Amino acid sequence: MKVRHCLLLLLLMATAVACGSDRPGPEAATPAPLGQTFESDIRLAKELSEAYWRQAFAADGLAYRPVTAFTAYRGDDGPDCGGLPSVPNNAFYCADGHFIAYDERWMRKLYDEMGDGSVYVIIPHEFGHAVQAQLNSGFRLNVERELQADCYAGGTLGALVAGGSLEAEPGDRDELFLNLAAAGDPTDDWLRPDAHGTAEQRQALFAKGYNEGAAAC
Repeated sequence: MKVRHCLLLLLLMATAVACGSDRPGPEAATPAPLGQTFESDIRLAKELSEAYWRQAFAADGLAYRPVTAFTAYRGDDGPDCGGLPSVPNNAFYCADGHFIAYDERWMRKLYDEMGDGSVYVIIPHEFGHAVQAQLNSGFRLNVERELQADCYAGGTLGALVAGGSLEAEPGDRDELFLNLAAAGDPTDDWLRPDAHGTAEQRQALFAKGYNEGAAAC
């Protein structure tokens, strides 16, 4: 993915909605700055995700609350969340403090091995959790929370493409789905407290958000 990021799934599904949908785009949808490095992709994904949700909340008469911190860590030196230590090879939203943190070495490894789609799946997913917290969303099972965050991530990226802040190019669909598959659970055990959904479930919910908008999540 290159300048203005060709990220994203314009051909995600044969029945995808037209780009001229009424989903909100980011504020002042201008072309994204150079996003050809890991660092700039991280920054861009964060800034565009928050811009999208700020506008989406405003459209519903609500005030979006930006995260208090967006923190990179390495290995086991990350911030605590509610008294629990962070773990390596992870990214997470912490409601106790309203912040997002990610293992920088792990994220960079995904970026190098599977492309910048990893950044544009993981970061919008974590912002999806921040949105759930602000909307006081309740879930019976953890997997329901995780799949909705995947759907919100797809809705965010779909709106950014429709609004002109990101561009798609051939191969992006496969790259994004590869990242979702890599993060999928090996079995469909929804009762596990850490369940996130299988590869197919995560891909399907991401596609739902992308094609139908975050309101459908």
